[in-house]
Amino acid sequence: MTGAPAPGLAPARRVLANGAAILARQTTATPAVAINLTIRAGVVYEPETQPGLAHFLSRTIDRGTERRTADELAEALDGAGVSLGVSVNRHTLTLACTCLTEDVARLLDLIVDVVRRPVFPEAEVARRRQEIVTSLRQDQDNPAVRAVEAMLASLYGDAHPYGRPSKGRIDDVARLDRQALSAFHRHAMTPGGLTLVLVGDLEAERALDLAAALLEDWPSAPAAEARLAPPPPVAERCTIVTPMMNKSQTDIAYGFATVARADPAYNAFWIMNTVLGQYGLGGRLGDNIRERQGMAYYVYSAFDPAVVAAPLLVRAGVDSANVDRTLAAIDAEIAALARDGATVEEFEDTRRFLVASMPRLLETNASIADFLQTSEFFGLGLDYDVRMPDELQAVTREEVHAAAARLDPARATVAVAGPYAGNGRGAGGA
Repeated sequence: MTGAPAPGLAPARRVLANGAAILARQTTATPAVAINLTIRAGVVYEPETQPGLAHFLSRTIDRGTERRTADELAEALDGAGVSLGVSVNRHTLTLACTCLTEDVARLLDLIVDVVRRPVFPEAEVARRRQEIVTSLRQDQDNPAVRAVEAMLASLYGDAHPYGRPSKGRIDDVARLDRQALSAFHRHAMTPGGLTLVLVGDLEAERALDLAAALLEDWPSAPAAEARLAPPPPVAERCTIVTPMMNKSQTDIAYGFATVARADPAYNAFWIMNTVLGQYGLGGRLGDNIRERQGMAYYVYSAFDPAVVAAPLLVRAGVDSANVDRTLAAIDAEIAALARDGATVEEFEDTRRFLVASMPRLLETNASIADFLQTSEFFGLGLDYDVRMPDELQAVTREEVHAAAARLDPARATVAVAGPYAGNGRGAGGA
């Protein structure tokens, strides 16, 4: 007797003896498979004396293995019409691509080879080091990057993994070499910290078997550990100004440390942030600062899940003459939301919008794979896609108001970078 189909994504999941987790979900819309291999080897696992190492690893890991040269890897990917993306964030390093179903076994073998057996050739390390240094110099000349980095360094402390630049600094990168990359690979890239997700036109059990065959002989090792301190308490407002008088635009980063993903108030913060700077054309911030006052080239707020208290970050790009007015408007919108909460209409529209966004999160094989990786990382469960709408519907307007009430402009951390010297003085000011 055949039972009713499982609701939602309901991926198959298998954990190998060495700790590696494999998830698979069959879809049949296209004859393709998204491969997403994520491993806990992000910035938080770097030695404190080697900032930038995780980013450097992400730029060199695919430049040759014990079995394939960099040219052979490139030829194999080109032959399959595949672009392999390698990215790193605070916690994880990810290799991802989408390939035809007929090529999935070959591509999976290649990706696992890259993760397990990189050799970091000296010439490739030197070439990538120079590219990273060039990128860092460009960042130093970018007001948006400078503002965000200054705000996070103040909010978390410049030695905290959430507070230091993920790419490191030029002097840091100059000291990193092949030996450092190899040592970090051995320490951080272990099967106990690996999750492999396959989504596409491939039977789930077959996908699990293919992946297991490539991973099960990897010697067992636990995931690297990262001890993260909570951000320090903020007793008063802090403003950092980075004058860059040769620029045409000033960028603002304004933020608070809020709650971790595991906090019961997370969904209330999610809804609150959407009201503040996401819904429609940028929420309340966009409506006031850009649409009605015309002061900003862009303005929005961002709130992403994190293991410790996540930053709620307001971003704006403005003419230097409008910096102080923009900061006053951000203060006013946050203070009003903290004082009065969202209106009934705002709350209901925003909650409905977030619930309705679920199908858009799961439109492609690659986006489903991303969603499953996030759910696995934060331990949200295999049925999170089914539970999420009900969890959002359960949030009350009072809970969203309580989340907003925890934001106080008098304790905001603010960074401004661009043709602005503070106290209202821009490049052309008095």
